[in-house]
Amino acid sequence: MIGLFKHPKRRLKKLIKDGEYGEAVAFGKSIESEYSDDSDFMFIMGSIFFIVDDAQKALPYFEKAFQLNNNDVETLTLKTNIHLVLQQKDKAIDCCRRIVTLQPKNSEAQKLLEELENT
Repeated sequence: MIGLFKHPKRRLKKLIKDGEYGEAVAFGKSIESEYSDDSDFMFIMGSIFFIVDDAQKALPYFEKAFQLNNNDVETLTLKTNIHLVLQQKDKAIDCCRRIVTLQPKNSEAQKLLEELENT
Protein backbone atom coordinates (compact mmCIF):
# COMPACT_ATOMS: atom_id res chain seq x y z
CA MET A 1 0.00 0.00 0.00
CA ILE A 2 2.87 2.38 0.74
CA GLY A 3 3.96 2.11 -2.89
CA LEU A 4 0.84 3.92 -4.04
CA PHE A 5 1.78 6.96 -1.99
CA LYS A 6 5.38 6.94 -3.16
CA HIS A 7 4.13 6.78 -6.74
CA PRO A 8 1.24 9.23 -7.10
CA LYS A 9 0.65 8.39 -10.79
CA ARG A 10 0.09 4.74 -9.82
CA ARG A 11 -2.44 5.86 -7.21
CA LEU A 12 -4.16 8.01 -9.82
CA LYS A 13 -4.35 5.09 -12.27
CA LYS A 14 -5.72 2.83 -9.54
CA LEU A 15 -8.47 5.33 -8.71
CA ILE A 16 -9.42 5.44 -12.39
CA LYS A 17 -9.35 1.65 -12.66
CA ASP A 18 -11.61 1.43 -9.61
CA GLY A 19 -14.03 3.94 -11.13
CA GLU A 20 -13.31 6.55 -8.46
CA TYR A 21 -13.29 9.45 -10.95
CA GLY A 22 -14.26 12.20 -8.52
CA GLU A 23 -11.52 11.16 -6.13
CA ALA A 24 -9.08 10.82 -9.04
CA VAL A 25 -9.81 14.39 -10.18
CA ALA A 26 -9.39 15.75 -6.65
CA PHE A 27 -6.15 13.83 -6.09
CA GLY A 28 -4.82 14.77 -9.53
CA LYS A 29 -5.55 18.44 -8.93
CA SER A 30 -3.77 18.25 -5.57
CA ILE A 31 -0.51 17.02 -7.17
CA GLU A 32 -0.80 18.79 -10.52
CA SER A 33 1.78 21.49 -9.75
CA GLU A 34 4.40 18.78 -9.08
CA TYR A 35 3.69 17.09 -12.41
CA SER A 36 3.07 20.09 -14.67
CA ASP A 37 5.90 19.00 -17.00
CA ASP A 38 4.98 15.30 -17.06
CA SER A 39 3.23 14.35 -20.30
CA ASP A 40 2.05 11.03 -18.84
CA PHE A 41 0.39 12.81 -15.89
CA MET A 42 -1.27 15.33 -18.24
CA PHE A 43 -2.51 12.45 -20.41
CA ILE A 44 -3.96 10.67 -17.36
CA MET A 45 -5.75 13.82 -16.18
CA GLY A 46 -7.14 14.48 -19.65
CA SER A 47 -8.32 10.89 -19.79
CA ILE A 48 -10.22 11.21 -16.52
CA PHE A 49 -12.14 14.20 -17.83
CA PHE A 50 -12.70 12.43 -21.16
CA ILE A 51 -14.14 9.41 -19.31
CA VAL A 52 -16.58 11.61 -17.39
CA ASP A 53 -17.63 13.38 -20.60
CA ASP A 54 -16.10 16.75 -19.81
CA ALA A 55 -14.33 17.47 -23.09
CA GLN A 56 -13.86 21.14 -22.24
CA LYS A 57 -11.79 20.29 -19.15
CA ALA A 58 -9.97 17.41 -20.87
CA LEU A 59 -8.67 19.48 -23.78
CA PRO A 60 -6.07 21.60 -21.92
CA TYR A 61 -4.55 18.45 -20.42
CA PHE A 62 -4.24 16.74 -23.80
CA GLU A 63 -2.84 19.93 -25.32
CA LYS A 64 -0.21 20.14 -22.56
CA ALA A 65 0.59 16.41 -22.90
CA PHE A 66 1.06 16.87 -26.65
CA GLN A 67 3.18 19.97 -26.10
CA LEU A 68 5.46 17.93 -23.82
CA ASN A 69 5.55 14.88 -26.12
CA ASN A 70 4.56 15.75 -29.67
CA ASN A 71 5.23 12.27 -31.04
CA ASP A 72 2.49 10.57 -29.02
CA VAL A 73 -0.16 9.27 -31.39
CA GLU A 74 -2.40 8.14 -28.53
CA THR A 75 -2.55 11.69 -27.17
CA LEU A 76 -3.25 13.03 -30.64
CA THR A 77 -6.02 10.48 -31.14
CA LEU A 78 -7.80 11.50 -27.94
CA LYS A 79 -7.20 15.16 -28.75
CA THR A 80 -8.86 14.56 -32.13
CA ASN A 81 -11.87 13.00 -30.39
CA ILE A 82 -12.12 15.96 -28.01
CA HIS A 83 -12.09 18.41 -30.93
CA LEU A 84 -14.84 16.39 -32.61
CA VAL A 85 -16.98 16.43 -29.44
CA LEU A 86 -16.46 20.20 -29.19
CA GLN A 87 -17.30 20.52 -32.91
CA GLN A 88 -13.88 21.98 -33.74
CA LYS A 89 -13.54 20.40 -37.16
CA ASP A 90 -10.42 22.31 -38.30
CA LYS A 91 -8.51 21.37 -35.16
CA ALA A 92 -9.60 17.72 -35.55
CA ILE A 93 -8.33 17.78 -39.15
CA ASP A 94 -5.01 19.20 -37.94
CA CYS A 95 -4.69 16.39 -35.38
CA CYS A 96 -5.47 13.75 -38.02
CA ARG A 97 -2.82 15.20 -40.33
CA ARG A 98 -0.26 15.05 -37.51
CA ILE A 99 -1.18 11.42 -36.78
CA VAL A 100 -0.80 10.48 -40.45
CA THR A 101 2.56 12.27 -40.56
CA LEU A 102 3.76 10.30 -37.52
CA GLN A 103 2.13 7.03 -38.63
CA PRO A 104 1.54 7.04 -42.40
CA LYS A 105 -0.13 3.60 -42.22
CA ASN A 106 -2.69 4.69 -39.60
CA SER A 107 -5.78 3.86 -41.65
CA GLU A 108 -8.22 5.04 -38.98
CA ALA A 109 -6.75 8.55 -38.93
CA GLN A 110 -6.48 8.58 -42.73
CA LYS A 111 -10.14 7.59 -43.12
CA LEU A 112 -11.33 10.16 -40.57
CA LEU A 113 -9.21 12.85 -42.25
CA GLU A 114 -10.80 12.09 -45.61
CA GLU A 115 -14.30 12.17 -44.08
CA LEU A 116 -13.66 15.49 -42.34
CA GLU A 117 -12.11 17.11 -45.41
CA ASN A 118 -15.06 16.03 -47.56
CA THR A 119 -17.84 17.40 -45.33
